[in-house]
Amino acid sequence: MNESDVFRALADPTRRAVFEKLAAGSRNATELRVGLEISQPAMSQHLAVLRQAGLIEEARQGRYVNYSVSPQGLVPLQDWVVRYSRFWPDRIGKLQDLLKEMDQ
Repeated sequence: MNESDVFRALADPTRRAVFEKLAAGSRNATELRVGLEISQPAMSQHLAVLRQAGLIEEARQGRYVNYSVSPQGLVPLQDWVVRYSRFWPDRIGKLQDLLKEMDQ
């Protein structure tokens, strides 16, 4: 898993919605489809993309497969944010200076 895989997986609004549901707790595919107007095969494809990106994991319970968020899957995204966050304080400072100049 790398940051490109994570960004690609979360770029789709349906996959983001599924991921957000899973962030609230473990669910099976049928439960995940509630509120989303997608077919079971489409849900399976979305889950496969999230799983391949390392964002979710699965656990079989009887005839159901329960999915949950894999916290380690977010590490590439966190690393990316940290890498670029060093630019923010300087840019925010420059923006504040510009806004002060505009107020005068």
